[in-house]
Amino acid sequence: MLLQAVVDIMETQGVSLKAAEAYQPLQMSHAKDTVLDILDDPCNFQNHVTSYAATTITKITYGRTTPTSATDPDVEEVRQHVRNFGLVLRPGAYLVELIPWLRYLPWYGQELRREYEKSRKLYTKQLNRVKQQLQSNVDIGPSFAKHMLENDQLYNSTETDMTFPSFGKYMPDKGHLCGLTETEMAFLAGAFFAAGSDTTAVTIRTVFMAAACFPEEQAKVQAELDAVIGRHQAPTFDDQKSLPHLEAFISEALRRRPITPNAGTTVFGNPWAISRDPEVFPEPYVLKSQRRINEQGGLRDDLKFFVYGFGRRLSFVPPFAPVYALRTDPTKPLEDMGFMEVSMPDGQPCPIKLQTRVPDTDLRHMMQNYPEVA
Repeated sequence: MLLQAVVDIMETQGVSLKAAEAYQPLQMSHAKDTVLDILDDPCNFQNHVTSYAATTITKITYGRTTPTSATDPDVEEVRQHVRNFGLVLRPGAYLVELIPWLRYLPWYGQELRREYEKSRKLYTKQLNRVKQQLQSNVDIGPSFAKHMLENDQLYNSTETDMTFPSFGKYMPDKGHLCGLTETEMAFLAGAFFAAGSDTTAVTIRTVFMAAACFPEEQAKVQAELDAVIGRHQAPTFDDQKSLPHLEAFISEALRRRPITPNAGTTVFGNPWAISRDPEVFPEPYVLKSQRRINEQGGLRDDLKFFVYGFGRRLSFVPPFAPVYALRTDPTKPLEDMGFMEVSMPDGQPCPIKLQTRVPDTDLRHMMQNYPEVA
């Protein structure tokens, strides 16, 4: 039942593409804020990109309009749930996998039951906040949670404000969500929140790390950006097709350091091994954006984007490249996998220096020209 609800929401690639496109203004607006946050406090760029991811996904999931900090208690609790979930998923982590009847013993697996209860309380609290807003006729705008509540016929309201489209607009069946209980809806929205926040932040940090470790590749991307966009404006989604080297760099950075899973992880499909096949990727441990560019100067279509798994996934990295140059500190140890941890690492695993490529005043003016999202 729960799986069917997910399938209904993401039934076709076209559905996910349309939904992602609908949120482009939101992403750009928060990306602008993140650029300015990094300008004001470059040493804490990890927190800034995590805040970007959390703010964006909480708006999409729950309609929350206020900025969500990386240190927000709910964000930290979700991050802890993700860490625990990863431990539980390890093959052989629990004896019940070999002896199924252990699940019926009251004393077995108490830590799992406690973790479930913590998750249930957190996600139910978030869903109840949206429910209370609906009951109070508060105009919260569309969100994933609101759509579920309304379309499960719990409320007699319809979505009329489409100035900020929701995923519900693109669902094949808007009348019913497979009879989900409120607890199932809470976990479905919670999974949406948990999966979207950490992976987005890790993706951005990984691309940052790649840019710092391979300055010659970073220079190629910035040369393309200077030629296509210039240094007095930031790129938009409309420029994406005109920036093949930028897309190639991001894809190559994520091939070199796949977000999930990390090296040594036992899985049915292993992106880490696939991305290091020397017959497909000569010198696999070197980041080479050019390997993804065809003879016509565009992106090759025979190298698939598999680093998020093998389903229908999209990734977006905010437009930080045109305005910042990233460098590693040659006097410090280089640990370029430290930023790939889903949980926020303590301190910087590898010091990265961010330097603006345009004067600070020009950068602030550039970001202020971005349209705001209501």
